[in-house]
Amino acid sequence: MDGNSNGEKIRRKSIDARDRSRFMQELKLAKEKLGMDPGVPALCCYEAGRDGFWICRWLKQVGLECLVIDPASIEVNRRKRRAKTDRLDAEAMVRLLGRYAGGDTKIWAVVRVPSEKQEDELRLHREMERLKKERTGHLNRIKALFILHGVKLSGTLTKLSKTLDGLQCWNKKPLAEELKEEVRRELERLRLVGEQIKLLEKNKAEALKNPRTNAEHQAQDLMRLHGVGEVSAWVLSKEFFGWREFKNRREVAALAGLTPTPYNSGGSSVEQGISKAGNRRIRRVMIELAWSWLRFQPDSALTNWFVDRYAKGGKRARRIGIVAVARKLLVALWKYVEFGEVPEGAIVR
Repeated sequence: MDGNSNGEKIRRKSIDARDRSRFMQELKLAKEKLGMDPGVPALCCYEAGRDGFWICRWLKQVGLECLVIDPASIEVNRRKRRAKTDRLDAEAMVRLLGRYAGGDTKIWAVVRVPSEKQEDELRLHREMERLKKERTGHLNRIKALFILHGVKLSGTLTKLSKTLDGLQCWNKKPLAEELKEEVRRELERLRLVGEQIKLLEKNKAEALKNPRTNAEHQAQDLMRLHGVGEVSAWVLSKEFFGWREFKNRREVAALAGLTPTPYNSGGSSVEQGISKAGNRRIRRVMIELAWSWLRFQPDSALTNWFVDRYAKGGKRARRIGIVAVARKLLVALWKYVEFGEVPEGAIVR
């Protein structure tokens, strides 16, 4: 905990994580030491991370103003080697907070804090993402164990537990007992992960069939467009459109990390590609959705734009073009769910 009143004198105190009573005591003492009235409002900030947003919610509950800061947006010394300690970082944040309070709001990026309900709506598809990665890991591990002993598997792994005892190594010898036991354990983990994925898919299907939240209604609307599937609609609505507020199309593209990053300095002018500074899930979904849009919406204005400009180019040109399509399509979908404006030439179910 660091604090100051005049931008010069900083008072530092170390507090154990989640020790809320100690924090309030130190805040009271800090105001006394710095000669501040007890009723003077305090402005707090911390870096977004694994602690999430509960700290911000608690601070606001006790009457304090709190900012959650994107760590990547904090300015740092560009020297190749620079001193970095928790003390130096905390002091730097206090100085930047003073500048922010003074009106310099562009010194860093402030994260928008969702409500507890909005944050809870992010759980299903994020858990699904982790489970699918876990399933892939189990599949790869089982296959690797057999490759290690020269065993060639045919077909799927659904009946492997029944045929495991009959498999042989490269030299026609039966599989070792410990190897078979490890494979059985991996198969059991794979089965459990598969059951959990099916349960989540069932819950998602029920939510889309009988929507209750604004995000689920938006997902239904998105699925009316040809080429927008269940997964894309769910992620876009829950992760992006359902609770975030956008003032213009630039904010939409920037939050997805799909904006260009030019480098123009002196005589050099280089395009560095997209910023990738936004939501990686939305960025991945939009690249996939852009290809799907070209296939299922062949007469749309966006598809015609891509064909006229990039279709005759090489593979690299098409990759560049599809990112541009993803950016334009995301803005078009935002206008669709926000204002009911159907993308030009799009087929609607």
